[in-house]
Amino acid sequence: MKDLIRALAGRMTAKYRKMSIHMVISLAFTGIALAGVLFLGMSLFWRFSTTTEALMEDNSQRILSQINMNLDSYLRRMMRVSDTLYYSVIKNTELDHESPDDWMSLLYEENRDALVSIALFDGEGELVSAVPLNEVKKDIHADQQEWFTQAIENVEDFHFSSPHVQNLFHDPQHQHPWVVSFSRQVQLTRGGDTESGVLLVDMNFSGIEQICRNVELFNGGYVYLASNTGELIYHPQQQLIYAGLMEENHKQAATYSDGCHDITFDGRRYQMTVKTVGYTGWKLVGMVPAQPLGLGMNQLGLFAVSLLLFSAFLMAFLTFRISAHITDPIYELEESIKKLENGQENVEIQEGGCYEIQHLGHTINSLVSTMRHLMDDIVQQERQKRKSELDVLQSQINPHFLYNTLDSVIWMTESGRYEEAIQMVTSLARFFRISLSRGNGFIPIRDELEHARHYMTIQQIRFKNRFTSEITADEDVQQLYTVKLIVQPLLENAIYHGMSEAEDDGKIRVHAYRHGSEVWIDVEDNGLGMRPEVAEQLLSRSRPAVTGSGSGIGVINVHQRIQLSFGKQYGLTIESEPDEGTRVRIRIPALDEVAIKPYRKEESQ
Repeated sequence: MKDLIRALAGRMTAKYRKMSIHMVISLAFTGIALAGVLFLGMSLFWRFSTTTEALMEDNSQRILSQINMNLDSYLRRMMRVSDTLYYSVIKNTELDHESPDDWMSLLYEENRDALVSIALFDGEGELVSAVPLNEVKKDIHADQQEWFTQAIENVEDFHFSSPHVQNLFHDPQHQHPWVVSFSRQVQLTRGGDTESGVLLVDMNFSGIEQICRNVELFNGGYVYLASNTGELIYHPQQQLIYAGLMEENHKQAATYSDGCHDITFDGRRYQMTVKTVGYTGWKLVGMVPAQPLGLGMNQLGLFAVSLLLFSAFLMAFLTFRISAHITDPIYELEESIKKLENGQENVEIQEGGCYEIQHLGHTINSLVSTMRHLMDDIVQQERQKRKSELDVLQSQINPHFLYNTLDSVIWMTESGRYEEAIQMVTSLARFFRISLSRGNGFIPIRDELEHARHYMTIQQIRFKNRFTSEITADEDVQQLYTVKLIVQPLLENAIYHGMSEAEDDGKIRVHAYRHGSEVWIDVEDNGLGMRPEVAEQLLSRSRPAVTGSGSGIGVINVHQRIQLSFGKQYGLTIESEPDEGTRVRIRIPALDEVAIKPYRKEESQ
């Protein structure tokens, strides 16, 4: 560790000694200015963060206290209705002789803005009295409802349900308001005997909703209400939460005690304030997002930060302007070199700034100019080398074919077979006319296949029709271009190696067609064939040369010429099996008259 520190210190010292006085002054003053700004900024940040957090906490607690008071007042009102009914009416009513309907109707009318219904049930769940509706739905069993069982089990307690749709009574107007049910056990008097019953008061949920609605906390915070078991009672985005489009931490909030808590939920940090609503045990929760520096500052804080930033900017501007005369030309020179590294051409090397930088720029300009000339020479040499290789490969046509053909013409003439001799000489002339092609290395596929037909005409006459040939092409490839003299060597190979043992049933077939963005030319014969490993070696560059009958170009020659012209992704593939024949496939790009021009231009250079 000590060695590492010493090495770093040595490097820093070496760099310091190489710095100019302008750079030393600039860095020193800039460092001091930034240190001062950083210190003051951190102090302000801490001060305003503390103040903001205290304001957030105080704001949330005050608002939640006010909401709690309103809820408490609202719930007390409902409880007074329940107490009045129970202690002033129900306890003094003999159900066999009188009914509490009138009193219930009176209380309902006085509180109809906050109530949906009031109902009294006996211990078996049978309706005793209810207002304003008094017909229980047939499929509803009151003694199986949660509010009923909770009231029966908890004799001395009140029970508040979560918000739900009121579906207990049959409503001719088909209204289904949202309610919060408040239920308690009561004692009913019937025939001089007392029995247990349940008093149900359905509060209008809109009353709770109005108390909590439109409440905004600091920094865009919000308030929601949950039960002590974590069930949502009110939330400003309640529908989205029920639909599964939003999440809330109401289950977690139910476990927190009253006060402020810093929590992280859904990837964000919040200040959560919890307050318990009396009687019900409900949790009133305020959620305030913790804002970053600058979002919740007051005008004084923003002014202080702006002033400090301006001071730092002014000091940095003055110091960096001193060193700009030196550093800017270096940056421009660096950008020019980066462009050269990325392969851009015609990059202008900047030669500005101090004398040393001007000299460096001039030297780099000279170096780049020399490199460009060398690269141009290398490219030209590669083109000449490639052209020479193509010329050598195309010049390897074996004159033995010409000698044999002329001998055959002489023999036919002496034997009086003038028509066959004329046909052979005509095909030979056209064969060599296409071979020359006015010096063009690329010819239409139509001409290349015509050249192959003349060659096969000559060979079929020489070999006395021991085999037949078929040369075809799809219409859409006739006008496309190819390297010349690539089909004839494959036909020659098929004749001398595939048809050598054929008698009268030999057949050679050539077919050119389009395959995607390529042109495929298949040369097939039904001759002797070969083993797959032998076929694979035919295209190997390391394979030793084989002499024998044929033109001397052979399969590897055609393969190399195609790859030299179009690239390594093209060339030949060979498929063969003993006694089943051979298929050689030529793969070249599909090039029309416009697309072949760059290749012809490169050929002429």
